[in-house]
Amino acid sequence: MELTAPLNRAASPRPTEAEAANRSATRPPGLLRTRPQTLLLVPVAAAIGLAIHFLGPRAGVALTTHFYPWLLSVVLVLGLLGAGLQVFSPKLRDWMRQMCPILGVAVLAMAVWQLVTTCLGLLPMPYFPGPEGVLSALVDDRALLFDSTWHSLILLLGGYAIGTALALITGVTIGWFPHARYWGMPVLKVIGPIPATAWIPLAMVVAPSAIFSAVGLVALAVWFPVTMLTASGISNTRASYLDVARTLGAGRAYLIFRVAIPAALPNIFIGLFMGLGTSFLTLVVAETVGVKSGLGWYVAWAQGWAEYGKVYGALVIMAAFFSTIMTLLFRVRDRVLVWQKGVIKW
Repeated sequence: MELTAPLNRAASPRPTEAEAANRSATRPPGLLRTRPQTLLLVPVAAAIGLAIHFLGPRAGVALTTHFYPWLLSVVLVLGLLGAGLQVFSPKLRDWMRQMCPILGVAVLAMAVWQLVTTCLGLLPMPYFPGPEGVLSALVDDRALLFDSTWHSLILLLGGYAIGTALALITGVTIGWFPHARYWGMPVLKVIGPIPATAWIPLAMVVAPSAIFSAVGLVALAVWFPVTMLTASGISNTRASYLDVARTLGAGRAYLIFRVAIPAALPNIFIGLFMGLGTSFLTLVVAETVGVKSGLGWYVAWAQGWAEYGKVYGALVIMAAFFSTIMTLLFRVRDRVLVWQKGVIKW
């Protein structure tokens, strides 16, 4: 008995590296170690920005507004409150641990921007205004910017919806029917690679108004990538899926809508993301020709009057606008392709 006890203890298996990794992965996120430097990065960056603003030299035109220091003060207060409240909220702690480095670097980049432009004057004016000039332009022209953003949203969603609907129809037709593939692929190979912006002169002649031409150009920009990837996904559906469905008595409509299209959804979403990127570019370019409202029109109008603070303000709105739409499409992809989680890395 004295010898068997140590042997039994020695025979107990040790946890492998995979088991240890699984245990650490299943550990609640709030129990992970959080460095204080990470949580205080945002308020420290905001404090540096305020110090540069109030203590740095002034090489440019004296500013009449104080939106920039107000923004930095709000960021400083929120950063300190978050650092204090994260002790009581594991979700807030996890969010801050993930986002504080990005937000801190962004605030620090604004401070460097202020130092290079307003304080030291290393970049020529009026082409490179400071953050105060951009913020004042956003506040002063908020009504016109809202109207331009609204019109851009209408043009983008209208063209994107029309282009996606046409692309899904043509993509499924070309991918499923051999005769349609024989006649359709040459057309795609000839017309598809031409940039949608190259059709602007023809669109202005054919379309009854500038709005219809802009919507048509956005639809054309979306149509090509979605059609190509939809046709590729439909034609590459596994033959085993189709054979099993046919064995169970499935007809053509069932094979297309319940087997081929679900199997092609990963390819379709790749095409949707590619089409969304090209639609952004086409929208901005199309709005500079003929359209009387929109973010692209606003940028061209502000550049004509050499008000580059408004130009950069419109670029900030574009970044937030397009990033929000892209994030929404990612959410839709995550909901539709939830079965891919754990299979491929997102």
